[in-house]
Amino acid sequence: MDQNDQIDTKIVELIAQRGQGKTICPSEVARSLAGSDEKKWRLLMKPIRARAIVLAEQQEIIISRKGKTIDPRNFKGIYRLGTPSR
Repeated sequence: MDQNDQIDTKIVELIAQRGQGKTICPSEVARSLAGSDEKKWRLLMKPIRARAIVLAEQQEIIISRKGKTIDPRNFKGIYRLGTPSR
């Protein structure tokens, strides 16, 4: 399993554990993959963002900011990941 697959799997897994209507922070994904060493998990933040965009475009997840779903191709700053409402 390559890094992209690991990230995708972990994002979907953590969102499912959190439950419908709830979100996770991308840093939770990074820490669960790299451990608590900040130097290690911070290196995963850009790849996690990139994979979150792909998953959002495939409508597997949503990316939200301040409680509102946002365009995965056009956002800045702090964001959260959740399940799309079906």
